[in-house]
Amino acid sequence: MCGIIGIFGRQPVNQSLYDGLLVLQHRGQDAAGILTSDGQRIYLRKDNGLVSDVFQHHHMLALRGEMGIGHTRYPTAGCDSPAEAQPFYVNSPFGLALAHNGNLTNAEQLKNDLFRDDLRHINTDSDSEILLNVFAHELQACARLRLSPEHVFKAVTAVHRRCRGAYAVTMLIAGFGILAFRDPYGIRPLVYGQRETENGTEYMFASESVALDVLGFKFVRDVAPGEAIYIDHSGELHARQCAEKSQLTPCLFEFVYLARPDSLMDGIYVHKTRLRMGERLAQKIKREWPNNDIDVVIPIPDTSRTAALQMATDLGLPYREGFIKNRYIGRTFIMPGQAQRKKSVRQKLNAMDVEFRGKNVLLVDDSIVRGTTSSQIIQMAREAGAKQVYFASAAPPVRYPYVYGIDMPSAHELVANGRTDEEIAREIGADRLIYQDLEDLIGAAREGNPDIDRFDASCFDGVYVTGDISPDYLQRIEKARNDAAKADHRVGPDGNDHIVTAEVLTFPR
Repeated sequence: MCGIIGIFGRQPVNQSLYDGLLVLQHRGQDAAGILTSDGQRIYLRKDNGLVSDVFQHHHMLALRGEMGIGHTRYPTAGCDSPAEAQPFYVNSPFGLALAHNGNLTNAEQLKNDLFRDDLRHINTDSDSEILLNVFAHELQACARLRLSPEHVFKAVTAVHRRCRGAYAVTMLIAGFGILAFRDPYGIRPLVYGQRETENGTEYMFASESVALDVLGFKFVRDVAPGEAIYIDHSGELHARQCAEKSQLTPCLFEFVYLARPDSLMDGIYVHKTRLRMGERLAQKIKREWPNNDIDVVIPIPDTSRTAALQMATDLGLPYREGFIKNRYIGRTFIMPGQAQRKKSVRQKLNAMDVEFRGKNVLLVDDSIVRGTTSSQIIQMAREAGAKQVYFASAAPPVRYPYVYGIDMPSAHELVANGRTDEEIAREIGADRLIYQDLEDLIGAAREGNPDIDRFDASCFDGVYVTGDISPDYLQRIEKARNDAAKADHRVGPDGNDHIVTAEVLTFPR
C-alpha cells in the first residue's frame, strides 16, 4: 500500500501536495516524493524517509508549477535507495511521471516484453517503473506531435490489456495535464474532488477522501474500476471507461487497517465499518462465550479503538485505554523487516499497570498478521499485572500471502498459516483468542455499500480476484520478499547499509 495524490491547480500546488502527503503518511513511511511542472520543466524531489524529513524549505521553493503528483511509499520488496522512491519520470513521449499504489502480478513478463519488444530499459526493481514505461510506449504508439484525450484513453486501454494485478495511478503529462486511472477490479482505492477558485476549477486525486477534506476539495466520487479521468491543460475534465470488463472488488484489508477512519472509499465509511466490526465480534463472543469472565476491554492503539469501544458497549463491559502510544514511532505492521518490528513495539507502546493489575483483560486489535506485535503486547499486559489476557482480532485469521500491494508475501511468516485458533493462541501467549468470522467482516463492509458484490479477501480466504496467481508465482514472491531477503537487499556487500542522498532534480521538457 502507498499513498498517491495528483492536483491540477490554478496556482502553485507544491504546498497542497505536501499537505496532502502528510495526511496520507499512514499509507507509507519508507519514502516520499513530489513532482511538479510549470508547463515547460519538470521539478522532482524524492528521498527515503517521512514527508516532513524529505521536504525542506529550499526543496519546496524549487517545486514550481500549477500541477503535480506525490507519493508516500510503503515497500513490498524493500527500498534500498531513493531511486526506487516515487514518482518515476520518463522524458518520452512528452515527459511522463507516475505515482502508483498497488502491485503488478505479471511484472517480470512485462519487463522482458519492454526490453525485447518495446526497446525500453527498466532501471529499478520497481513494478511502478514498469507500469510507467508500458503507458509511455502505448502513448508514443498513438500520439505524435499532438496529444488528445483520445490518445490518453487509448494508452490506458492498452495498459489494462497488458498489465495484471492492482494499480491506482496518478500521472502528470508535462505541458498537457493530469491523469488518474484504476485497475479493472478497483482493488486499491482512488477518489477525486474539486474546488472552485477565483481563477477557475481545481481538481485533486488521492488514495483517500480525507486528503480532499483537509485541502478543502469537495468529494465528487471514486474513480471507477477500469476508468481513466484526464484533466487537460485548459482544465477540462474527460472521463472514460477503458477496460473491456470491470468489476468493483475493493481490498477488504483497507477497511480493517490501512485506511484512516475518517475516509470514505467506494461508498463505504471506514469508521462505520469498524463500528460494525465491533458489533459483530461482540455478538460472536455472546454466542460462543456467554459466561465469560472479562473485566475490561482494552484496545491496542490506534486502528482497533473504534471496534473495541463498540465491543465494550455491546458486551456491557468497561472500556479503558491501557496502552500509551509514542506518536513518533511509525506503524509497526508496515516496517520493512521483522527485526525493526520487534524493536519498535516496546518503543511504541507502554502499558499502564493500573488498568491491568488483577484483571482479566480482553485486548482488541484490528488484525494479527505475523503475531510479533501481538505476542509482545500480551507479554506487556502480563508484566503489568493482568490475571488473564484474552485477545480479540477484528479481522479473520490472515492465512495467505497478499499479492496486490500489501507486505504479506511470505506464507510461513504469517502466524495463522497452517495453525488452528488454539495453536495461534499458544503461539502469541493468549489465554483465549477470538477471531472475527470472514462472513461478518464482509457483511460489516458491504452494509456501507450493498452494491458491492465481492471484496478482495485473498489474505483471509486465498482466493485471488485477478485469477492469475499460481503456486509458482507465490513461491517466487516469497523467496524475493520475505524478511530475510529484505535484510539482504538493504545491506551492501561490505555488510553496511547504503544510503544515497537525492537532491532536487530539474529536467528539460
